[in-house]
Amino acid sequence: MTSEDISSKYLQVRNLVKYFGDDKAVDNISFGIDEGAFLTLLGPSGCGKTTTLMSIAGLHTINSGAIEVGGLTYTEPSSSIFLPPEKRDIGMVFQSYAIWPHMTVTQNVAYPLEIRKINKSEIDDRVAETLSLVDLTDMAEKNATQLSGGQQQRASLARAIVSNPRLLLFDEPLSNLDLKLREAMRVELKRIQNEVGITSIYVTHDQSEALVMSDEIIVMSKGNIEQSGEPVEIYSKPHNKYVSNFIGVANLLDANVEKVSEDGSGEVFVQYGEMTARLPCIVGRGVQQGDKATLSVRPENVHVSREKTSDSSIEGKVENVIFLGNHVDCRVNWGEYEWKVIAHPRDRLKEGEKIFLRFDSDHTLAVQQ
Repeated sequence: MTSEDISSKYLQVRNLVKYFGDDKAVDNISFGIDEGAFLTLLGPSGCGKTTTLMSIAGLHTINSGAIEVGGLTYTEPSSSIFLPPEKRDIGMVFQSYAIWPHMTVTQNVAYPLEIRKINKSEIDDRVAETLSLVDLTDMAEKNATQLSGGQQQRASLARAIVSNPRLLLFDEPLSNLDLKLREAMRVELKRIQNEVGITSIYVTHDQSEALVMSDEIIVMSKGNIEQSGEPVEIYSKPHNKYVSNFIGVANLLDANVEKVSEDGSGEVFVQYGEMTARLPCIVGRGVQQGDKATLSVRPENVHVSREKTSDSSIEGKVENVIFLGNHVDCRVNWGEYEWKVIAHPRDRLKEGEKIFLRFDSDHTLAVQQ
């Protein structure tokens, strides 16, 4: 994203740098987000995503750069600007829920309005409306300790949105929930965010959460931004091996780029042990003819047949077949390399049989290593 692109955004993070001692946690990153959008910072532990979130919240002081929201500068060390967290008008939802156990659900949700000295009748109306939104009306007079984990997280969300803040920040809020509840809450969180329209930034290491919930994803590594874009773009057109491997599942092979055409198509030479192949592909950003690259192919984009259907088809042996209802998860040996393949049940693949693998050039990518 260029400086010009960022300057038009509701939230603007420009050249953010944050050190902890001698360790650079965030390394000169810049990004922006439109008002009302849902952005996810995605990456493994230690990549800088939570540090970035806490810097936006004002819970970390940054070493350099600037953060601006809706025309209001939150922090800019070069101009000695630092707006305290309590003045940033931000709602936060934490992994640990952070609701007060000695208060009822209503009291928890009402608290942000009470400290703003809003009149009681308005507080009552807004709390009732917010509890209805998060489906907690029936639990309004229960103490927090009487709620399930999912209900506590809903209460935490209600408290964060009741004052209609400028920003809503999520710090891995679903990590403590079991898988079934986590999957349900992903959909609910996105529904509620859409309904209230609050600009949101969500931190997670879970790629599924990012793909399901986000309008835009920023993939981070070692304090840097590896790629940003819409979920479908991040998944289908990763810029490099790191992104391809972190988002979803991919077959990854070292390759030599032998041809690059003006339209972005090309051809790569792949060798693994004694096996070799020349495959048509799309050449990714920054990859040139003659470069060493990584071939990236998603399992669902590998086609199987019992006859060779193109010059670029390769022969393999079915190693494993796992029936999963509407699809079959397969492993196909190509010499010593094991291809991950998603096939259709009607293909009726059997372990030990020889088959051919075919690759659509539009879904076979040569990306930076």
